[in-house]
Amino acid sequence: MFEALLDFTAIDAVTPQMLLMWVVCGVLVYLAVAKQFEPMLLLPIAVGALLANLPTAGLTNPPEDGHAGGLFYYLSQGIDLEIYPPLIFLGVGALTDFGPVIANPRTLLLGAGAQAGVLITFLGAYLIGFTPNESASIGIIGGADGPTSIFISSKLAPELVGPIAVAAYSYMALVPLIQPPIMRLLTTDEERKIRMKSLRKVSKLERLIFSFATLIICILIVPSASALISMLMLGNILRESGVVERLSSAAQNELINIITIFLGTCVGITMDGETFLKPSTLSILAMGILAFSISTASGLLIAKLMNLLSPNKLINPLIGAAGVSAVPMAARVAQAEGQRADPQNFLLMHAMGPNVAGVIGTAVVAGYFIARLSGS
Repeated sequence: MFEALLDFTAIDAVTPQMLLMWVVCGVLVYLAVAKQFEPMLLLPIAVGALLANLPTAGLTNPPEDGHAGGLFYYLSQGIDLEIYPPLIFLGVGALTDFGPVIANPRTLLLGAGAQAGVLITFLGAYLIGFTPNESASIGIIGGADGPTSIFISSKLAPELVGPIAVAAYSYMALVPLIQPPIMRLLTTDEERKIRMKSLRKVSKLERLIFSFATLIICILIVPSASALISMLMLGNILRESGVVERLSSAAQNELINIITIFLGTCVGITMDGETFLKPSTLSILAMGILAFSISTASGLLIAKLMNLLSPNKLINPLIGAAGVSAVPMAARVAQAEGQRADPQNFLLMHAMGPNVAGVIGTAVVAGYFIARLSGS
């Protein structure tokens, strides 16, 4: 009876790789619950990864012989068909205030400068043996934009979606730990104390014109970024129009919350031990933090250069670090570091300019990679 019962269970199907991945899942849960690092993504990813490393039955199998596929086979179509990341961008657009970048257009340069980490890491990954498609997917981690990382890797390197998503969201969560040492290293105490002038009030008309103009210009320049850019700007147009509060609220709350659950668990379900526990995965994690650090540093250095070329020195270099796409966490870190040097210094809204520009910039770079590398 005991042997029959044991045969009925799946205990003997547990492998050492599964056990090690349970530890990885435990670390993700700890970061999400105890440290509250991006819990809305890390917790679903951890649960999905745990499911991927349990001997489940019929959870991910495709349709066969007239029988329906498993639950996660269908849920994962949202990633395979590139549906979830653009819908996340719809919610991000509805949540984001583009006013700071409109009031201070120079911050667009800081968002563009922060893309240096993406490009440098792309070259580095290619030089150490990754394919161009894999290198582009790894490089986007430097933009600190989880949905864009998933979007491009699902197109160019679907076998790397799991480790790339975990790296992107982990480093987004660790922004308050990774960025401050770089910010202090590359700026002086006097630079951190620079107070920026209050931003002017931006009208509703300006906001709507900016959203429509960005939509048109970005799609004309990089058509492959259409899915991300169109959803980002649609969400912002819903927000700024002021006449569709229910739609804007749904995009900011119910929609983005539901998609986040599905996206996180479906990313996690790709993290089976056999695929995840490879030397290449560790190298992706290492290059991810390198990319993110370079993006942070390049944004700071561009801000310092702008001050060098301007006699008034009106830009606090700390806001350059917010050129990565981790909205609004990177802007909050710039604010915290500014107040650490001067408690009366308020940089949050100024830092939101490059932060928003970084979101747009990373989407455009991803679209360029997709256009150049699809099919290669």
